[in-house]
Amino acid sequence: MTDRKLRLGVIGAGSWALASHLPNLARRRSEVEFAAVCRQGAEPLAKIAADYGFALASEDYRDVVGAGIDICVVSSPSALHYEHAKAALEAGAHVLIEKPVTIDPAQAWELVEIANARGLRLVCSFGWNYLPMLTAARDLFRRVGIGEIEQLTITMSSVTRELLANLGSYPDADPELMPEARTWTDPSLSGGGYGQAQLSHALGLALWITGLRGAEAFAFMETALGAPVELYDAIAVRYSNGAIGTISGGAAHQGYDGNKHQLEVRAIGSEGHFACDLQREMVWLYRPDGHDIRLDVKPGDALYNDDGPPNVLVDLALGRDVENCSPGELGARTVELLDAAYRSARTGRPQPVGTSQAAAGER
Repeated sequence: MTDRKLRLGVIGAGSWALASHLPNLARRRSEVEFAAVCRQGAEPLAKIAADYGFALASEDYRDVVGAGIDICVVSSPSALHYEHAKAALEAGAHVLIEKPVTIDPAQAWELVEIANARGLRLVCSFGWNYLPMLTAARDLFRRVGIGEIEQLTITMSSVTRELLANLGSYPDADPELMPEARTWTDPSLSGGGYGQAQLSHALGLALWITGLRGAEAFAFMETALGAPVELYDAIAVRYSNGAIGTISGGAAHQGYDGNKHQLEVRAIGSEGHFACDLQREMVWLYRPDGHDIRLDVKPGDALYNDDGPPNVLVDLALGRDVENCSPGELGARTVELLDAAYRSARTGRPQPVGTSQAAAGER
């Protein structure tokens, strides 16, 4: 790169973009030029453009990708991620894409292929992967290890009960621009409920730490309060290395433990045990051969923030030697496993993990 600033485009400047992505990128103004922004609604669009100094504001995403951008944040509704991210990549921009990356796994893998073919970076919005506690946990897991993973348990709950039932909002949303409910609760836009909204985060962390890839899933999903999408997920998984495991997700009530996320990742391997608990801030790796390691973490170390992905997007685009802890390939692995789970819940039968819904079939 030259000394000129990176030209930023934003497609889908909604509540989370305002709560996290834009404030983080605004701290990089010495390196980033706010070039173009897109969202629906003329009034909020004009306010965002004025507040952040975007040179161009449009309700048509094609105006953003045509503005000569270097980096692009795609935080539109999930069903539109593929179209928007593909257009940004084909325009030559490095992309930060919200989770879930896509709904159809074939589209997620296609985005990975496009980015790789063009020498571009695709960063997924898995903020936990950048916290020092979690990078240390991943490094411990890889450095010491527990042998071949035989079983993996993932448990998550978060305060999305009211949000997914159309009874309220998400407590971390931007207070000036509440999320549009249908982007979470209309399956044609969201792809589902708690699985897409939150288990995508849990999988983004667990699959990153362990390196596993799903092979088959059997799922039960249930709703409550008349919600149009599921609030509860119970998924049994077989991974490609032969390991088995479970994934549990639930939409908790607001106020539970100060709205703190419950997220645990526990793995048993041929040579030891690994546990990572974000609610209680604990990382522990045990091996019978004498390793009994608990990382020195303290309260607050696992509180979620999404600072990492936008900052690494800027650094990677500038050619700096930083690690992408949430690459597109990881995002695609989360999408394909969730896709199999949703197909299983619809059919009542185990479903193979495939690169497309059509290829796998709902047998």
